[in-house]
Amino acid sequence: MQSSEQLRELLHSVNRKSYPAYKSLKGTYQFKGYILSIDHVQGDPFASPSHISVRISHKQAGFPEEYYRNKLVAVTLADYLTRQFEKQVNHFTFRAKGSGKSGLISVTKCGQEVLERTACQITGQEITARFFVGFPANGRTINATELEKIFFEFLPVCVEKSFFYRNLSGKELEKVIFLAEDQEFIREELKRRSLVAFVNDGAILPRESGISSRPMRDCVAFSSPDSLRVSMELPHKGKITGMGIPAGITLIVGGGYHGKSTLLNALELGIYNHIAGDGREYVITDITAQKLRSEDGRFIKDVDISLFINDLPNKKDTYRFSTEDASGSTSQAAGIVEGMEAGSRVFLLDEDTSATNFMVRDSFMQQVISREKEPITPFLERAEDLFEKAGISTILVAGSSGAFFHIADTVIQMDNYVPVDITRKVKALCASYPLNDRKAPEYHAPASHRIMTKVAPAAGGKKDYYGHFKAQEKPERLKTKIHGKDGFSIGKQEVDLRYVEQLLDGEQTQTLSALLKYAVEKLIDGKQTLPEIVELLYGKLKKEGLAFLAEGYISCGYAMPRKQEVYACFNRYRRP
Repeated sequence: MQSSEQLRELLHSVNRKSYPAYKSLKGTYQFKGYILSIDHVQGDPFASPSHISVRISHKQAGFPEEYYRNKLVAVTLADYLTRQFEKQVNHFTFRAKGSGKSGLISVTKCGQEVLERTACQITGQEITARFFVGFPANGRTINATELEKIFFEFLPVCVEKSFFYRNLSGKELEKVIFLAEDQEFIREELKRRSLVAFVNDGAILPRESGISSRPMRDCVAFSSPDSLRVSMELPHKGKITGMGIPAGITLIVGGGYHGKSTLLNALELGIYNHIAGDGREYVITDITAQKLRSEDGRFIKDVDISLFINDLPNKKDTYRFSTEDASGSTSQAAGIVEGMEAGSRVFLLDEDTSATNFMVRDSFMQQVISREKEPITPFLERAEDLFEKAGISTILVAGSSGAFFHIADTVIQMDNYVPVDITRKVKALCASYPLNDRKAPEYHAPASHRIMTKVAPAAGGKKDYYGHFKAQEKPERLKTKIHGKDGFSIGKQEVDLRYVEQLLDGEQTQTLSALLKYAVEKLIDGKQTLPEIVELLYGKLKKEGLAFLAEGYISCGYAMPRKQEVYACFNRYRRP
């Protein structure tokens, strides 16, 4: 390790040289109160910015030990510090001048949810913050004077005001930690009370707009129906009341624009903790809950969809079904079976984004097209089996079909954003509108036959004297490119994650791409099953953290996904 003054001398020595001379700066430097590390230097001023990290010991930072004693509070503290750092950095980015990305100081921008990120990580010994800096240049000539400003004037201020307890509001930070502990308490309470979700009285569920996750102003606050209201005594906030959704089949109904999908959207994101002021701080859903929808054109490989689809006219095997281009119903059937494999205990569905023929067949259609001529067993006939035999609850938004009323354990009507429990009323009406007595085929748990394979490499693309492709001399190395949170490319393949709706952030997608790359390069051998590989990877992720994905150094820009999203990613990787 070198001193900060040695870094200053190095800056002076490379000033006005060609841009590659910046590479000599790579290393660690002791500053007052923290260690600065230059982990990776960009190739030119127009390339991706340089990777920088800062390490502060707990002794220097001064945070109370109870604020990083366990995973929950450590992740919460890291999220809070990242937000503080971003506020400070915004004052200084591009204050240093030059061409291309010169002067850029880029920090992860956190949304309304709290995620574990490499942007800031806290261990028992220290706090590590990671970010990007565009090293200044005039054209491609080093302007070290401007970089000196960043390292010696701008960053010390940002670090001092963001990562030292003495410069932060102790009261505000305490509230942040207390909120996280209360949220975790509710999450555990759901298990104890056989609930799958909780929405507190006073919650603000509508969002500002379709492209903003901030709460809407001047909207109707959530108020739970008396019959579903539960109260909890939280460790810090004290008594809280709200709507508890019991395990089983829950139907959310109501007229258009009355808040059905708004409630469902809040529930699907209740798997994450939210920051104070979001309005959904105490909207908590079973951590395994999975939102499902139809995905026309989806890739499916060796999935047992016989629970829903059988006796295809072309005699295709549905116990081990594969397709390059799935229909809406087939994709939704595969999504449910894959969700079961991923350990989901709750399925969230919206009739609007589901395949109609997969969800229900009305009595008239059943009279016209006999059971023997219809290979699809609709979800209506399987939902009860899923709960009673697999322990999987369903929360379904329905707006057009009344058939689901017959199987629902709980029916919630949204009336101008206010929920009303109409279960008794609906059950009384069901007697007047009986369903055809059509029994679904016997339930059997889907079996997994999925050996993980990969696309064969093109032998490096090089030919020998005789025109034959040469065997690869080195292990396969794939390049990945992220497309925001909607997906990524790996090698020449695209992995489409647009309809994995509980992915929040492009940094989660970045992690998924790294996990798949690791699996393709090091694990897939044509013997291990997909669940074995996913469980192995996620186990390493939980034990070692995002650090295990590092190639030489840990970069900013990764966030932790759930196991369900890891499965979803691997399931959409097209393979032979």
